[in-house]
Amino acid sequence: MANATASRLGLVEATGTGYDALFLKVFSGEVMASFNANTVMKERVRTRNISSGKSAQFPAIGKTVAAYHTPGAEINGTAIKHNEKVITIDDHLISSAFIANIDEAKNHYDVRSEYSTQLGQALAQTYDRNLLSMAIKDCATPPTAISDQGTSEQIVQTGVLNMATAANVSTFVGQLYTAAQKLDEKNVPKEDRYAFISPAAYYGIVQNDKIVNRDFGGTNGVYSDGTVINVAGMQVVMTNNLAVNHTSGGTVDTAANKYGVNASAYLALVMQKSALGTVELLSMASEAEYDIRRQGTLMVSKMAVGHGTLRPECMVAIKNATS
Repeated sequence: MANATASRLGLVEATGTGYDALFLKVFSGEVMASFNANTVMKERVRTRNISSGKSAQFPAIGKTVAAYHTPGAEINGTAIKHNEKVITIDDHLISSAFIANIDEAKNHYDVRSEYSTQLGQALAQTYDRNLLSMAIKDCATPPTAISDQGTSEQIVQTGVLNMATAANVSTFVGQLYTAAQKLDEKNVPKEDRYAFISPAAYYGIVQNDKIVNRDFGGTNGVYSDGTVINVAGMQVVMTNNLAVNHTSGGTVDTAANKYGVNASAYLALVMQKSALGTVELLSMASEAEYDIRRQGTLMVSKMAVGHGTLRPECMVAIKNATS
């Protein structure tokens, strides 16, 4: 009786002896899908990929003016200020898990798929927290303007806003419009504007009649679904990573230490896409390898990125009163 010709699922092109060569790619794909599904900032900032080096330069070009010409006068041109913003790559960001061989053998259900999801979520949460904390930090203490750029700013409440109160929600919605007005006054483009808000603020404005038609729903959200799309022409994005104390919980990059700020009192960050930038040296990738010395499989997801402020005038933070 002849032996069966097995279709080895992990073998590349059905040749060679690397019978598990394709299995790693499945794991990587799962982590990448989880990362993309859980980050709200990745597509809402300017991103540049570099193949080597420790930083990337973003040119900063200032404004010019117009003037009436006197007949016969020589036109000499007007000097336009130039500068640069440099974003440096942070430490290597990793998320890992180790599965003991004996435990996996005894276990009656698969854990690798769930672990891969958790690794992707961990990277996504830190990615978002670093960008949001950097924005809040710059709004709280605006950096010096360069090349005629404006500065970031914040709106501070005089009293504590409780998002469970309809009157306070209306006040908060008004502040979102004020933030949009501030961006307009600085000639910030209306396209790609976002309002990142906490869940409490989000579900508060869902119940606001000025934003959502609570009886019938509509193009700007549905009351019964608990959704809202736009406020003051800005896309509303709910996130748990805004109103957080970014000085604790292991989220501060140990090398750069540029993301450390207590943002727990903030209700919203209003910004345009050009406000923040990300440089990627090593995009999100995953590895899984069996360690014979430890009798188990180590799974690691990793990336090397850095974040920075590019156009501070494109950001306005809304801060709640602390007492």
